[in-house]
Amino acid sequence: MIHSTDAIVVGVDGSDTAKDAARWAAGLAARLGTSLHIVHAMPSIGHNLTDTVGAIRMAIMSYQRDWADIIVRAATDAARELHPNLVVTTESTTTPADEALIDLARSARMIVIGNSDVTTAGALLLGSATFAVATHAPCPVVAWRGRHTSPTSQPIVVGTDGTDSSTAALESAFEIADRLDAKLAVVRSLSVSGPVARVLSQLLIDWDAVEVAEWTHLTEIVDQCNKRYPRVSASCFIEPLKPSVALLNRVDADGAQLVVVGSRGRNALTSAVLGSTAVNLLHHATVPVMICRGAE
Repeated sequence: MIHSTDAIVVGVDGSDTAKDAARWAAGLAARLGTSLHIVHAMPSIGHNLTDTVGAIRMAIMSYQRDWADIIVRAATDAARELHPNLVVTTESTTTPADEALIDLARSARMIVIGNSDVTTAGALLLGSATFAVATHAPCPVVAWRGRHTSPTSQPIVVGTDGTDSSTAALESAFEIADRLDAKLAVVRSLSVSGPVARVLSQLLIDWDAVEVAEWTHLTEIVDQCNKRYPRVSASCFIEPLKPSVALLNRVDADGAQLVVVGSRGRNALTSAVLGSTAVNLLHHATVPVMICRGAE
């Protein structure tokens, strides 16, 4: 079935994690007032390191092709357990999962993928549908994990650094918090380390003034969003920690249900060399991670 524009799209592969992701996506679609589109696609082949790896992957693809209808039906039943009136469409394709989901992302409200974790090494060596979709999809992408199979009223944490992608993340976080009646924690990192820190430490920099300036800018952009979503209770935090550490600490402190962050769409090699807040969250967060991209 053809999905409607602005639907939440969830990718499923027959795993329990994917079914739970479908349940969560259905709950969010119901709260956002949109439909759900369930997609089954073939595993992304990636780079076959050995003949054995290639044979294993081909066997998995054959299995999923044979069981595609059953996998989609099970995910649909899971999605409708708590939301029987939700509009649900389905699709099964032989296109690799990352390509199929990136293509659907052009008209989707959001992409949801059931995911345990993503390591940078895994993205480099084997290829990862989650990593590929998160770095190329034009709409927000959620890597679902954790124990909550339905959205709750627990807090949402979002990171912002003033870039276009973090502005998109802030807007998305406010919208979801508004629909879920959840509090919002907005986090900005002031961490500077390595050679840059050594150079800056030799300069007469008024760090108190820097923090005041950052605080002023942060509260201004949060207030702007708050005017559009006045029901949301938003708190601001400036942390002298790496962005990923600051966000994970806040998730733990608040018992958050979701963490939202922007991504510039770096490739796997750049992320491995320079580090990436999004990749770190995908690897370490125990709650769903939403990754947003700014305007191209």
